[in-house]
Amino acid sequence: MSLFKAIGRLLRFGLAKRPDEDMIFRSIVEQSGDVICHVSDGRFTYVSPSAKAVFGWSPDAMIGSTGFELIYEPDLPILEEVLARRVSGEEVGPVRHQLRVVCGDGSLKWSETSARSERAANGKILHTILVIRDVSDRKRLEEELEALAHKDGLTGLANRRSFDRMLERSWQQTLRVGSEMALILIDIDHFKRFNDSYGHQAGDDCLRAVAAAVGRFARRPGDLACRYGGEEFALVLSETGPFAALELAEEVRSAVATLNVPHEGNSTRGRVTVSVGVATAIARAGGSFRMPESLVQAADHALYKAKAGGRNRVEQSVLIAPFNQK
Repeated sequence: MSLFKAIGRLLRFGLAKRPDEDMIFRSIVEQSGDVICHVSDGRFTYVSPSAKAVFGWSPDAMIGSTGFELIYEPDLPILEEVLARRVSGEEVGPVRHQLRVVCGDGSLKWSETSARSERAANGKILHTILVIRDVSDRKRLEEELEALAHKDGLTGLANRRSFDRMLERSWQQTLRVGSEMALILIDIDHFKRFNDSYGHQAGDDCLRAVAAAVGRFARRPGDLACRYGGEEFALVLSETGPFAALELAEEVRSAVATLNVPHEGNSTRGRVTVSVGVATAIARAGGSFRMPESLVQAADHALYKAKAGGRNRVEQSVLIAPFNQK
């Protein structure tokens, strides 16, 4: 007999012809660290005592309720979709889903619910057994690992994977509203000379200092500062036109210069500086540039011009990209 079936038998019928067997299953249910519930006609008919310890819920208060009031409102569509599939018969086996629940003290926890229903011959659900587990620690660890996977280990900025994702997302948003976006590429001038003169440890410190200066300019939720590669950094800026992008790029260049990090190998300046390339994409009917690849190429070309023009300067490109207005 499976655990789900055993629990179902116990919760529906209580002690039966095999008291010893039922006592074992009752002990499993009532001492389980998970919250075990029996649902009939869409309402709780049994909730195990662990509900109080795990989520701060009163088992007695839950009896007769639908439990919808315990779900964090933004996650209600998840539950509604699961229930709709089960009622329609689209899913007949065990179902597992995760959503946030409101605890007795008002805090939120991530829960994972395994649900199994027993059906009549005509497919109608007779009752459902729920096993609800607190997975908050696991979700927190998953989120931390996800964040690490998209973060540069040396500088703490976003990494190239995050850059690719945000660039595509920003361009799709730009297309939806027919607006503008910008990409700024920043390269430390003569960084190899810096490493040769001061050593790789000092080079790493220099990268972190420049990264901190660049990161301050990702000020809005739609902006991203990242380490693009080696001694190169990037800023993805949503809803940003040519003039604003050029002004911000100049601020970035100035912010790095005012760090006053010594760099004897950097020509006559004697301090760390950066060259900056700016590209702005404007979504307009008639545009022909392939996006977002062309934006990267344009910013890279502008960066090359800044280096060729003497470094510690900003150069800009502007693109008109295709936009089909409906």
